[in-house]
Amino acid sequence: MDVQIKKLEELSSAELLKIMAARIAVFVVEQQCPYQEIDSDDETAWHVWLQEGTDIAGYSRIIDKGDCISIGRVLTTKNYRDQGYGNLLMEKTLTEIKKRYTNLSVVLSAQEYAVAFYQSFGFEVVSEVYLEDDIPHVNMKMEK
Repeated sequence: MDVQIKKLEELSSAELLKIMAARIAVFVVEQQCPYQEIDSDDETAWHVWLQEGTDIAGYSRIIDKGDCISIGRVLTTKNYRDQGYGNLLMEKTLTEIKKRYTNLSVVLSAQEYAVAFYQSFGFEVVSEVYLEDDIPHVNMKMEK
């Protein structure tokens, strides 16, 4: 398993296409959620992914919001689920955040079913449940 962490300008065309294909497969196709998957945060984010051979097994992005760090687009691709890749991805993502941003809280918007997963890394729920693209979510936060 290879871990990659790059800014947009460091990504090859092939890497960018694989990342976008993985994100669209999970968030648009599997979750049947038509929305603008690619956004302006992609321009400044750190793109983190687990690569197994030529496959992307997992992906997340790290976004510096100024007053906090946001983790988003966290996914494990279909063929790699239930094998511990989600845990590995979060460990690598949080390690990168700790390395680059020492004094900022970390936030994320979690799908409700994944709350326990994020709590296992130290995140706490900080909002009521709300709908985002018709999927129940909560805001979560990990203090610095």
